[in-house]
Amino acid sequence: MRDSENGEKEQGATEFKKPVHVFWREDGQGFSVDTRPENADSEQEEPRQAAEDGDLASEPIIVHRKPMHEEKKNVPIPESLEEFKHKLEEEVGYKTTFDIVLREMTFGERRVAFFFFNGFAKDTILTEILKRLTYLQADEYRTTSFHDFFRLYVPAIQVVEEPDWDNMMTGVLSGGTAMFIEGDSKVLLIDAKAFPGRNPEEPSLERVVRGARDGFVETMLTNVTLVRRRLRDKQLRYEILRVGERTQTDICIAYIDDIVDKEMLKSIRDKIKQVKIDGLPLADKQLEEATVKRGWNPFPLVRYSERPDTVAVHLMEGNIAVFVDTAPSVMILPTTYFDLLQHAEENRQTPFIGTYLRWVRFIGIAASLFLLPLWFLFTLKPELKPPALDFIGVQKAGRLPMVAQFLIAEIGVDLLRMAAIHTPTPLATAMSLIAAILIGDIAVKTGLFVNEVVLYMAVAAIGMFATPSYELGLANRIIRLVLIVAVASFKVEGFVVATTAFFILLCMERSFNRPYMWPFIPFDAKGMLGILLRVPVLQNRKRPNYLKPQQGDRMPNGEESR
Repeated sequence: MRDSENGEKEQGATEFKKPVHVFWREDGQGFSVDTRPENADSEQEEPRQAAEDGDLASEPIIVHRKPMHEEKKNVPIPESLEEFKHKLEEEVGYKTTFDIVLREMTFGERRVAFFFFNGFAKDTILTEILKRLTYLQADEYRTTSFHDFFRLYVPAIQVVEEPDWDNMMTGVLSGGTAMFIEGDSKVLLIDAKAFPGRNPEEPSLERVVRGARDGFVETMLTNVTLVRRRLRDKQLRYEILRVGERTQTDICIAYIDDIVDKEMLKSIRDKIKQVKIDGLPLADKQLEEATVKRGWNPFPLVRYSERPDTVAVHLMEGNIAVFVDTAPSVMILPTTYFDLLQHAEENRQTPFIGTYLRWVRFIGIAASLFLLPLWFLFTLKPELKPPALDFIGVQKAGRLPMVAQFLIAEIGVDLLRMAAIHTPTPLATAMSLIAAILIGDIAVKTGLFVNEVVLYMAVAAIGMFATPSYELGLANRIIRLVLIVAVASFKVEGFVVATTAFFILLCMERSFNRPYMWPFIPFDAKGMLGILLRVPVLQNRKRPNYLKPQQGDRMPNGEESR
């Protein structure tokens, strides 16, 4: 890389036979032109731009544009306390932002400052550190080195030396405390955090009759500990990353090292590292959109869970779990359509009862998709009905067209759902009764709706709420609306074409390069049996082959159960 000094050595114009290369200057002030001959030293960075042949002045051309990938340089920590405070005032608003605390003290003749954010600091640990430092005599401070503070005088479990200013700021913004000692170009970064949070509670979307009642919270360290408590496996790995230029959100990739497919792990890790975004204030949902990049596809390509036992089970299958700090749910990667239909309650019951509950759920989800469109089709085409279904149809027509009644009912159910979320809990039950009974009854009596529309819409809504995955339930609702509009527009042809397109869409989807409709497409007989039946634990010996696990057998050392 050549800087402007090279231009001062060659006066006048120079004729070039080869293109002139423009490079980023070492001082960071822009681009400069390389005026060396062809046989000059070739140890330089790759040129970013070539100028056209011709006469160029020896004075370098400066283009004020930053390079695409500029290496991060370490920023030293000031050795003077006054400079340290001045830099805090400039960068983080010290003396302006009320929650920034800089506790200054003098021990012997050495000035010490503790820099932390008031809401994050664990005062008991910091108080113990101050007590220990006050016990030292003045002559001990004069002979004490920075390494002695790190090794002897700071009674905390997690303490590291940090020479870089930006890393120190990230650590303090993440809840740590920086101990600055005047005269040293390092700080001691003390992990004394006390995040505001709540106790683990049973998640409302994944309740079970029998089973654990703890669920994930907004603190990532608590969440990974809940999983570690269930998986005492030395092969369990937690990799930490940070995403977001401003939020610096902590992200943890969890997997079992001797089970997970390493290529899939590398792909997911690289996708997360490549995310360039201002921040992730909405945590895991924004990370999903930044990594999956599925466009307008309504179907979820990742599974969310708020239960530690569910995440532990998937890790043992060979899945990868992604924890995002401040999110009470965990992403499970990859996933399939049939994974989204399963619930923890099925595995808390006997195999027979678990299979029964699974089939009831399947029937409810199928009803939420196809019951309304099929009834609407039989109403428009009575000749398609078999004799046993002659009772299906509209006994008395309403004042509104049938398709309008369906659309209004769909919007009404969505309004009820949103109102229930935003209504205080003591009033939610009363509001639901008023909306479901009074409004529905009055709508039928006034002739706006027919009884059958209200009945089948209620059954479809129950099936949607029975779907374990909230995101999948909303996606199925969109498909149901598309089928209703297709039936209203093209009758039988519309239903057949829309259903086929829906099925092809699912078959073409892939979740992190894994087939979304496995084990149906590609067909896997053993995998399909595990979907249709809740197989007993000791008979469920194989892990799903679509995950390509390193160990396909669940039994230890390949032993089969008796």
